[in-house]
Amino acid sequence: MAEPPTVKPKELFILGLTSSGRAFRPSDWAERLCGVLSCYRPPGRQQQSQQHLAYSPYAKPIVMNSVKCVVIDERLRDVEPMAMTFVLNFARDNDLQVLDACLLPDPPQG
Repeated sequence: MAEPPTVKPKELFILGLTSSGRAFRPSDWAERLCGVLSCYRPPGRQQQSQQHLAYSPYAKPIVMNSVKCVVIDERLRDVEPMAMTFVLNFARDNDLQVLDACLLPDPPQG
């Protein structure tokens, strides 16, 4: 019997564009935001060596179509609801575009 497909958690994309389409500044905003959220990790992963050198799996900076973005995993809300509120307020206060989506893995090459 085939296993049911694994459901990927929903993600929010915070685009580095305002609602009027202007680029958000400073240019390193995505890295800064992800740095603030770097302490939020899945249970059992808090004590890993050198965790201070890595972003949280719940907040990742990416570049999409030449636009800096932050991908927020909805599971952040389960780990720390106030962190999710902070992120959503940051996007709203800075008039940033927010999209519901999920990253898809690259197709196998071969």
